[in-house]
Amino acid sequence: MLCPCSGTRKSKILALYQQGVTDLESISLRTGACSGCGGCEADMLAFLAECAEAAAEAPISGAGRA
Repeated sequence: MLCPCSGTRKSKILALYQQGVTDLESISLRTGACSGCGGCEADMLAFLAECAEAAAEAPISGAGRA
């Protein structure tokens, strides 16, 4: 769980990220994460960086087709 205060799990953040919600403020508005004590902010930012890295490394759908 990334944010115990709101009960926000990595799977929820990943799903939002894959839907194009990629910034902490927007995720916070949708989930309540980082809106309580703020103790999860560093973990949230680190996970978002992991998501961005994974997205950059993912092959483009349809690549290599002529």
